[in-house]
Amino acid sequence: MKRINIGLLGYGTVGSGVATILINNQYDISTRTGSNISIKKAFVRNLLKERPFSEQIAFTNNPDEIIEDPEIDIIVEVMGGIEPARSYIIKSLQRGKHIVTANKDLLALHGDELFQIAEQNKRELCFEASVAGGIPIIAAIKQSLTANRLFSIMGIINGTTNYILSAMTEQGRDFQDVLQEAQELGYAEADPTSDIEGIDAARKLAILSTLAFNTKVNLSDVFVEGITKITATDIQYAKELDCVIKLLAIAKNRKRGIEVRVHPALLPKNHPLATVSGVYNAIYLTGDAIGEAMFYGQGAGSLPTGSAVVSDIIQIVKNIASESKVIDSINNYRNYPIKAAYDFTTSYYIRLKVKDEPRVFATMALYFAEAGISFKSIIQKPRSNNNAEIVLVTHPCKESQLRQALDSLSSYEKLDKIYNVIRLEANCI
Repeated sequence: MKRINIGLLGYGTVGSGVATILINNQYDISTRTGSNISIKKAFVRNLLKERPFSEQIAFTNNPDEIIEDPEIDIIVEVMGGIEPARSYIIKSLQRGKHIVTANKDLLALHGDELFQIAEQNKRELCFEASVAGGIPIIAAIKQSLTANRLFSIMGIINGTTNYILSAMTEQGRDFQDVLQEAQELGYAEADPTSDIEGIDAARKLAILSTLAFNTKVNLSDVFVEGITKITATDIQYAKELDCVIKLLAIAKNRKRGIEVRVHPALLPKNHPLATVSGVYNAIYLTGDAIGEAMFYGQGAGSLPTGSAVVSDIIQIVKNIASESKVIDSINNYRNYPIKAAYDFTTSYYIRLKVKDEPRVFATMALYFAEAGISFKSIIQKPRSNNNAEIVLVTHPCKESQLRQALDSLSSYEKLDKIYNVIRLEANCI
């Protein structure tokens, strides 16, 4: 039985998960691959820290002991961050190592460079774990759905924000209160900016949409809004509209170009994504042959993400065993145009406060009519001090039309405040 040696760059949450799966499932994995896969060495920063499987894995604080080792066939990068991970991967590829990475940040920013270097050196660079943890969405798009022309992707791909919005919905709590709880439970980082501002989801969407639409989508192409403005009041109004609020990652391939956006959205309760709660992730897509499909599972964590990493390892091992010379390239793009945000079309939820006086609503309606926008529904609730809180739900319109209406409305003396503007995916996908 052929022996395959693995080197780990990083041995934290994901790295230890990879080790757990490879060691505990060793018999099944060797039977399925015809190879004996073992971790020869792992790079860590602190050699004194106690770690699982230390009696079976050699640890080093010198990455070159792994990168330069001629007996190591596959290097798994689970360090995170941009540097030194980028430099380590490049050097490893140049030394003839195959690479498996879970690093979404690195791929979103430097994926083109890394894939080109991998292709030049005839080595594989696999990244299933970079998006949605244990959900096998990368393999599905690259393999199972290759025959399809994919039209759209809509997903919940950040567990932190989904946990926060789920708790706000189910328990009627405020954003800051739930965020603090998420940090205490380990679902949110001490600095949660990347999650709550939508940046983490945007990086994952850039990777997914690049694969799905065969067009290079950069992180800068993705329109991003976070969830920090969502309040318990907005959640309650969403319930009245028979909707839930989710942070959605949306990519659509249309005749006039590709749109990629991450933002909170009202989603009808009967949509499959509406029931995805807690830290779980789900991705809902459509293709010309498959129709609709949804992938659901744990989007993070030691073992779910480790499972995705090991699946990539197994695929590379099978290719080594079969002496496959085919290197999977994702650099042959069709280069569809990327749509600007002002060209997006969707419906909108607008919550505002105005003076509760005659003709106020008629004047507001005129501003929207001048922008070519009509209303699907209106909720008005009286407030104190002669003010009224109004929620407007528009029919689908372009972002540019909405901005025109809001610009006109902002100068209206009877307007007290615009609390929030949230998109709807009522006729989603």
